[in-house]
Amino acid sequence: MEAEKKHSSAVSNVGAWAMNVISSVGLIMVNKQLMSPTGHAFAFATTLTGFHFCTTALIGLVSNATGYTTKKNVPLWELLWFSVVANTSITAMNLSLMLNSVGFYQISKLSMIPVVCFLEWLLNGKHYSSKVKMAVVVVVIGVGVCTVTDVKINSHGFLCACVAVLSTSLQQISIGSLQKKYSIGSFELLSQTAPIQALSLLLLGPFVDYFLTGKLLASYKISSAAFFFIVLSCSLAVFCNISQYLCIGRFSAVSFQVLGHMKTVCVLILGWMLFDSELTLKNILGMSIAVNGMIIYSWAVEGDKPMHYRKDATSDVKLLIKQVDGSSLLKDVELGKSQG
Repeated sequence: MEAEKKHSSAVSNVGAWAMNVISSVGLIMVNKQLMSPTGHAFAFATTLTGFHFCTTALIGLVSNATGYTTKKNVPLWELLWFSVVANTSITAMNLSLMLNSVGFYQISKLSMIPVVCFLEWLLNGKHYSSKVKMAVVVVVIGVGVCTVTDVKINSHGFLCACVAVLSTSLQQISIGSLQKKYSIGSFELLSQTAPIQALSLLLLGPFVDYFLTGKLLASYKISSAAFFFIVLSCSLAVFCNISQYLCIGRFSAVSFQVLGHMKTVCVLILGWMLFDSELTLKNILGMSIAVNGMIIYSWAVEGDKPMHYRKDATSDVKLLIKQVDGSSLLKDVELGKSQG
């Protein structure tokens, strides 16, 4: 019985990360085609995010109605606070991208890792070993080398970037904290926050997008192809949202940030393969450094665990290898179960 639990845990962890990477990279590729001027020119990013959460909320409603999930009580003020922080993150990230150079925008995204570490220490008293800190630095350097180009700073852009980094870091820490505080599963929490975010983003999104782009949503002439990409974007966003809550709930906001940069590497490679984006020696060098940093981070986090946890993890890996080899079968793996 214990071996089966370890088996399920190992495969669930891999499944959660795989779902997040695949859905996130797919979402970026679809949105690139939907929003680019050479694609369908749907330039309403905040409103599109509202569509994403509306779809997620509908899935949660159906799940609760069919009895697949049960609604647990989370105080309304906590849900409202979380939604305000999350929507501030979305709006501020869009404003930061508009007001700053791409290089400074990438630097601000990289700064989320040390900010999350600092907030985890400040709010939760969490400490990190020197090995983990070293690995974080390696990842930041690697991603910085392959993504940061021109760096131009202005006061308004800098302020928006600071708000974006702080609110995004708080949002990701809050996902894990709320799950632990109220013993609530990833999807159950998402199904309660998504309706609030959907409603607020659908009401405010068109105004934010008009400020960002100078274009009115009502003036957009939608084609059948654009509609298809919007539906596809919303579908992928559901998996992306669910897997984000899963990964943070099972691991931590720091791990989600560090290992999440694998998505950056995948986007660069797929952009080169599918959209003829330039892939330079500098990009390849940066990606290599970043991947090595992620490996060091995984090793460092594993090394910080107590000995009995490490033995469990070793068993998980062995069981996962057996699963890949086909020597054992996985039954009834539930991705939504959070680790204690």
